[in-house]
Amino acid sequence: MHEQLLRPSVEPDAITSACVPGLVQHRSALAPDALAVRSGSDRLTYSELDARSNQLAHHLQHLGLASGSLAAICLERTLAFPVAALAILKLGAVYLPIEPKTPPDRLNAMLTDARVSLVVGDSNVVGSSRSILDLKRAADQIARCSPEPVPSHLTEEHLAYVIYTSGSTGTPKGVAITHGNLLNLIHWHNRAFGITADDRASQLASIGFDAAVWEFWPHLVAGASVHLVDEETRSDPERLRDWLSNEEITISFVPTPLAERMIKLTWPAEIKLRFLLTGADTLHHYPPVNLRFPLVNNYGPTECTVVATSATVYSTANADRLPPIGYPIDNTKVYILDSDMKLVPTGKIGEIYLAGASVARGYLNDSELTAERFPRDPFSSTTGARLYRTGDLGCRLPDGQIAFHGRLDDQVKVRGYRIELNEIIGILDRHPAVRESVVVASEDGVGDKRLIAYIVPHGSTPTVSEIRDFLGRELPTYMIPSTFIALDAIPRGTNGKVNRSALPVPCDQNILRDQVFVRAQTVIEQRVAEIVVSLLGIDDIGVNDNFFYLGGSSLFGTQVITRLRESYDIELPLLRLFDCPTVEALTVEVERLVEAKVEAMSEAEARTLLALNTEQSSL
Repeated sequence: MHEQLLRPSVEPDAITSACVPGLVQHRSALAPDALAVRSGSDRLTYSELDARSNQLAHHLQHLGLASGSLAAICLERTLAFPVAALAILKLGAVYLPIEPKTPPDRLNAMLTDARVSLVVGDSNVVGSSRSILDLKRAADQIARCSPEPVPSHLTEEHLAYVIYTSGSTGTPKGVAITHGNLLNLIHWHNRAFGITADDRASQLASIGFDAAVWEFWPHLVAGASVHLVDEETRSDPERLRDWLSNEEITISFVPTPLAERMIKLTWPAEIKLRFLLTGADTLHHYPPVNLRFPLVNNYGPTECTVVATSATVYSTANADRLPPIGYPIDNTKVYILDSDMKLVPTGKIGEIYLAGASVARGYLNDSELTAERFPRDPFSSTTGARLYRTGDLGCRLPDGQIAFHGRLDDQVKVRGYRIELNEIIGILDRHPAVRESVVVASEDGVGDKRLIAYIVPHGSTPTVSEIRDFLGRELPTYMIPSTFIALDAIPRGTNGKVNRSALPVPCDQNILRDQVFVRAQTVIEQRVAEIVVSLLGIDDIGVNDNFFYLGGSSLFGTQVITRLRESYDIELPLLRLFDCPTVEALTVEVERLVEAKVEAMSEAEARTLLALNTEQSSL
């Protein structure tokens, strides 16, 4: 059944003329009191979502936002985001989602490139050179605006949103998506997964990540409810599993590294989940036979509106190869071409080109790059039809599915984010203490990737903090390497290209540190150090070494928390690991929790716990 659903339709659904704002408004008229969006105890019904977005649209119009203009949204993941995005769309304007933690230099570069004059966000986050609408400060003014719809004449050709991705030239590039592109994603998704108003969908992707588009709009168009996952839960496999069960979620998207861990968990018999969707990175594992719901693997660059191919992955599939990335979705075609843009035979590897209704208009305000990456479609008779050249390698399998075979260039995916390594290298090389550098992505033991930077110092070797602070002025956190290694010279082959195979593997002796190595001393320090060392696969860790600078990630962090829970029977929130990333700081937290637990126990229970902790620490 699931395979049949996810194969392309014999006659793909036609894209309707109604765009997202009209479709959501229609849902509000059909079921005004139905739950639309929920975040913890905060909730919006469809009538509230419609009315509040109308009020905000009127206020934005008063501020000068007009049809076709572009407004940035710089907000946390709260109910304010769908209200703001819907309000902008209702005006016929275009929304640009930006993470609030985006470095100021990078944020301003995107706002300048997109020619944004209005930002919906916190005035403390965004530079004062642009008009800022702080929703909290303007709440009373917005509430006095009319809840009636704003007149609009949207068509499929209008732009809906722009999302910036990493650029190989050192400058992020904005992908321009039309309402027609978005509608194709929505109608395919709702057909393929049978979405109805009874569905409950999760939302855990960052707003600047295009997966958030997929999590919100198809479900709101269908009248389903969207449930925002809290920060503490969204990167913890066990917590997320329990949350999905407790919230009775029926469909959920989870990034690939996290999904690969979740499918190995034991799931409750009463789980309501109908589909677990994954994507944004290479899937390495097939689901177990006893998984209680289908695992659906998806592939698609931002330039093809989130999803281009999709299919259920079965546990009985060929385990001697990576799971395929699926079949083309409705109104989408996949071509596997050689260097002369000629079709290659089934089973042969070539570059993946995408065509059809989901292909973006191009890159915002960059006609030259658009012409390079969106060439004319030689296989179509439609005037103006274009392909998108992905830079990904793949082949077509005998059953029609596509298999992924890596990249043509140095682009990588890290925790779902697309990263051009040359963008990081270009900024690193501008550091006054760096003569040259190279950055690589290395996969860890749980399928997560980490960035490793090799630098040749110019004079004295800079500290890790100095380098990270320098990069942090222009790069978001996910693009800053977790590990830095100093070399006398970058190894190169006879052709002058970097010899990546000759780059040293990170180890205790070559990783740059900020401080002198201090070995763990106390019983709990030693236990914390043992846990981190075993997870990161390093020789040793000092009490002042930063867990994340040595290759740690949120996925590894959840394992640290789990093992501490098993060792000391304490509940340590994952977010505390970000505040206490060293062995020394983490030990203080563990000791505090253990002491609190001991104080609440009887004398006999306390002696037993302390004895158990001592025994485990000596293992």
